[in-house]
Amino acid sequence: MARYTGAVCRLCRREGKKLFLKGDRCYSDMCALTRRASVPGQHGKSRKKVSEYGVQLRAKQSARRYYGVLEGQFRKYFEMAERQPGMAGENLLRILESRLDNVVYRAGFAASRKEARQLVRHGHYTLNGHKANIPSILVKAGDVIEVTSKSTDSDKLKAVVEANASRPRPKWLDVDTNKMTLKVVELPNREDIDLDVEEHLIVELYSK
Repeated sequence: MARYTGAVCRLCRREGKKLFLKGDRCYSDMCALTRRASVPGQHGKSRKKVSEYGVQLRAKQSARRYYGVLEGQFRKYFEMAERQPGMAGENLLRILESRLDNVVYRAGFAASRKEARQLVRHGHYTLNGHKANIPSILVKAGDVIEVTSKSTDSDKLKAVVEANASRPRPKWLDVDTNKMTLKVVELPNREDIDLDVEEHLIVELYSK
């Protein structure tokens, strides 16, 4: 499946919830879901009753689009989550939260996950002192992420960090905006993940 290149606001309207794909716009009155909450398309205004499978599918699609991963990647993460002890759904969300691009976004070093992914790919960050330009790298407790010395003076990065200074940061990340560094204190628990998705539905969908 190819990466989606259309208007991301349509994805929020399709899922009927904010997926926060447009950064600051999602928090303003310009949010497409606030202005027009109907599903895209000519039949969008008439929502039909969704079957149990449909509910499961929408939960899975919401999670996949929320984190910006492809179908193949999502299935790989689920298979990884199944092999870990505990609830597969909770393990899956923990894995998705542990992606490098998501951690950069959670720390307030990017306005959206898409922007975080782009910044990582362009080599603006290091992981434990080594170059890290792969957004899907899974971080571990104790890992330290830093803005590279060449990028610390970037006006764009400084503006992004300043704009996100008031945004709440998860307690499992220790962020130092002055030094432009962050440390993964621990991997997130279920209560630390603010995604509005029922993970057991994902488990049911993929275990059939």
